[in-house]
Amino acid sequence: MANEFVKPTEAELEILHVLWAYGAQSVRFVNDKLNEQRDPSVGYTSTLKTMQVMHEKGLVARDDSARSHIYAAAMPQTETQRNLVKNFVDSAFKGSAMQLVMQALGNHEASDSELAEIKALIEQMEKK
Repeated sequence: MANEFVKPTEAELEILHVLWAYGAQSVRFVNDKLNEQRDPSVGYTSTLKTMQVMHEKGLVARDDSARSHIYAAAMPQTETQRNLVKNFVDSAFKGSAMQLVMQALGNHEASDSELAEIKALIEQMEKK
């Protein structure tokens, strides 16, 4: 089972977003950033435990050479998003990207610029 994608929980995704935005960081830094975004605040020990579990799952890498352990996302944001979308499309839409797009467009009012980008992407895909 080499390189099997491990789906992060919502709490783990919040931590990954901090690490993607700021690079490798300590638990304290991540906890402080989470508390800027959340109400009620997250306890340091909860963040620490979550990040330890994430390390065990292979979602983050840990540098423990210094007194304060430094964590970094093990996978780039785009790759994680690609895997999450693929898993979602496979499970919720039986692999149909069209059904996903139709559902998304039907439930969200796209701006003119978003529609233009979608059209450009479709044109680009048709040329392949």
